[in-house]
Amino acid sequence: MNKVIQKIKNKMPLLKLQKDKYENKKGSKIKPENYQSYLENWYQKYTGEKMDLNNPINYTQKIQWLKLHESTQEKADLADKYKVREWVKNKIGSEYLIPLIGGPYYSADEIDFEKLPNRFVIKANHGCGWNICVKDKKKLNIKITKYILNEWLKLDFSKNSGLELHYSMIKPCLIIEQYMENMSGDLTDYKFLCFNGKPYYCWVDVGRYKNHRRNIYNLNWELQDWILGYENSDTEIPKPENFSKMIEIVEKLCQGFNHVRVDLYNIDGKIYFGEMTFTSGSGRKMIYPKEMNVELGNLIDIKK
Repeated sequence: MNKVIQKIKNKMPLLKLQKDKYENKKGSKIKPENYQSYLENWYQKYTGEKMDLNNPINYTQKIQWLKLHESTQEKADLADKYKVREWVKNKIGSEYLIPLIGGPYYSADEIDFEKLPNRFVIKANHGCGWNICVKDKKKLNIKITKYILNEWLKLDFSKNSGLELHYSMIKPCLIIEQYMENMSGDLTDYKFLCFNGKPYYCWVDVGRYKNHRRNIYNLNWELQDWILGYENSDTEIPKPENFSKMIEIVEKLCQGFNHVRVDLYNIDGKIYFGEMTFTSGSGRKMIYPKEMNVELGNLIDIKK
């Protein structure tokens, strides 16, 4: 049975790639003049709710509006997993960056796998979820890995998941970062929802690959009674001892944006930058109760 499960796991990256390529091809056929009607239909498909993009009301609807009207080069540069490193260095210091082992690479054939350590993470800079975490290089199929990486470089992520258009402005490349985990072998990220240059909430995901749960806290680390996409965890998540320092860092990074999600890691007390996300979840994860979706939407200022 274990061998069967392992074979399925080995095929998962290729199956996901085929899905990505299919979505990319389909999305590339959408003409700019049809973006609004496409997004309105796409939103209803995933949420079951109708939306008028000329008059967005709640949080998930305003995310769709931001895609169409505020997909700027600045957002593209900060969503770029390679370019953002220099910006973070200037804002808060290089000590908060995950060490870079190699890159940028514009083809997987440029990577010398023999010189890489036993554990590392390869990331495509121009999308979400295009990562390969290598815990044991001896078990890595380099031929398949190169194929997946090179196919990712050909794709425009903005066409994959509801027209997150700023991703189309990123020049694709690959980077390799140090493999990170805490003493217990986990890696917990803290995602801060920020509005008008101020963090409001922090969510933490647990059991992402088995029994995905999500706890949302305010800045006093009080568990909230609303959910975004996933139910709460059955167990309480401890507040990081240096949580106030994390808030201080997020406040510096979110300045100047009407909405951004800033992700940080906290590894045995050491804080690392994760990423900047301007269209969190592409705005298709539902928020309950629905009144909270409206309340969050009220925090996003849009200029029609």
